[in-house]
Amino acid sequence: MIARTVNRRLPLVWLALHRRRRMLLGLLLGMVVFETLITVITSTVPPGDLFGARRTPPGAFKAFSGSNGDVSIASYPGLLGAGLTHPFWIALHLTVIGALGAAAVAADVESGTIELLMTRPLSRRRLLAERAGALVAASVLLNAAATLTIALGVAFSPTLRAAVPEGGVFAAGLMGCALAFSLTGPVLAVSAFSRRRSHVIGAAVALGAVGFALNFIALAWSPAAPLRYVSPFHYYAPGDVLAHGGVPWQSLGVLVGVGAVGLLAAFRLLERRDLAI
Repeated sequence: MIARTVNRRLPLVWLALHRRRRMLLGLLLGMVVFETLITVITSTVPPGDLFGARRTPPGAFKAFSGSNGDVSIASYPGLLGAGLTHPFWIALHLTVIGALGAAAVAADVESGTIELLMTRPLSRRRLLAERAGALVAASVLLNAAATLTIALGVAFSPTLRAAVPEGGVFAAGLMGCALAFSLTGPVLAVSAFSRRRSHVIGAAVALGAVGFALNFIALAWSPAAPLRYVSPFHYYAPGDVLAHGGVPWQSLGVLVGVGAVGLLAAFRLLERRDLAI
């Protein structure tokens, strides 16, 4: 009954998710398998053994453990944090954001079906709002899969349970959702403005890859340190959150704020553009 009610009230959300159900199921399964592997490795191999005699890896490795502070990748929170900033983790999120972001507007403009959609009693705002809702829902599901997998691993491992606060795992998951939203807003703005789905997918990849690269360079090379404030990965620090627990509200606010500005820009651009050209 609830599912039918949602389908009637939010048909575009359900349709967007239904059309990509196989892709989403594959991504969710891939995320669970990957985080399970990370958790098993972390719980069975002492972090120091992974790095041999070098117990303090270079500072740039903080980018791979999701840390801006004193959390080394050669620690339990650092290794788990690496599973939440790994290129594979980033790629799964960018796949969702790029695919559903392109489908929000640009794909229909490119294929010419946008005019057919606009002949129905459907406002531009509702079109974008429901498709943005589908993207956000998919991102939340992906983060939930990673978070619950790590939470179960920590719960069943006394070693990890002693090193990682339980609340830190869920705080890291919340920050993952905020990071995804910070990329979602700008990507939807590109979709609302562009006529090509390739432009939207390219924007998603560029924001994710360039953002991570900027944070890595800022941590590795001190003259470039100010660049870290431009990268969303500076504000997304799962290693720090896993080590200390609690939500870094200021960083959360920055990520959500960037996403909200991008989403507002998307609505404004869609309202003002001519969909016929």
